[in-house]
Amino acid sequence: MSGSAAAAPAVMSDAPRRRQRPLILLFRRAWRLGRTKVGVALVLLLVATALIGPFFAPHDPTEFVGLAYSKPSANALLGTDNLGRDVLSRFLWGGRSILGLSLAATALGLSFGAAIGLIAAYSRSFLDDALMRGMDVILAFPSIVLALVAIATVGPKLWLLVLIVAITTAPRVARVTRGASVEVVERDFVQAAEAIGEPRRKILLGDILPNITSTLMVESSLRLTYSIGLIAGLSFLGFGLQPPNADWGLMINENRQGLTIQPWGVVMPVIAIALLTIGTSMIGDGLSRAAAGIDRGGIEE
Repeated sequence: MSGSAAAAPAVMSDAPRRRQRPLILLFRRAWRLGRTKVGVALVLLLVATALIGPFFAPHDPTEFVGLAYSKPSANALLGTDNLGRDVLSRFLWGGRSILGLSLAATALGLSFGAAIGLIAAYSRSFLDDALMRGMDVILAFPSIVLALVAIATVGPKLWLLVLIVAITTAPRVARVTRGASVEVVERDFVQAAEAIGEPRRKILLGDILPNITSTLMVESSLRLTYSIGLIAGLSFLGFGLQPPNADWGLMINENRQGLTIQPWGVVMPVIAIALLTIGTSMIGDGLSRAAAGIDRGGIEE
């Protein structure tokens, strides 16, 4: 009797480990791919620039240090912007907003979409069709148009920007989650959990969700790329962080007229946004290849 009692906790303690193993294998397989390493390096470089860069900024991002569109000098290593502010300082300060907003929007959209997809796949009823048709309605509207309408109605609020990007992200996540969950819902262990009367919430979060984490990881990297591009575009249009705050998208808009005179105010944020989206795309590609079993690289399981 004591032997079986001792074995039960051991089995229970191994359960989370077994659930995590597929995800660990996914990361290991993805890391063996060169594209994943390059993507991680690019993202870490840009994240470090956004987080640590402000501590090394030579000036305050709103400080006037010279004439408008001045050439690079000892006082302003990358020259000045349209109002005479230091381009380097504004660049080092401008990454936090786009990273923070993109991560918040992606996390919110991923949570909404995954919840809707799980419920739709598990319901096996008219609720499935109702939820998916609702997602199709949102997908029918161009993301940028939906965002512009909402912002024009309420105003350029950062919380609204995050919410709109999350709403446009959720339908895509929901469709992917539902597609991955439909097959899991029909497995024996789910039916066994239903037979013994486990709560639906426990079945969704404890039995179905752990079996689609690999798919969600791939989708989250793709949605992050999408969020970065959309938020940068809205910031360029003036609907993100408002002047005189520093923001990469806003910097492009502010300095585009002086591109031929002093290009660094546009070139630096453009390069940063491009490298950030390329990095997240390469990570997502590496994860998707690893999940599909392409280029496994002989990793032992």
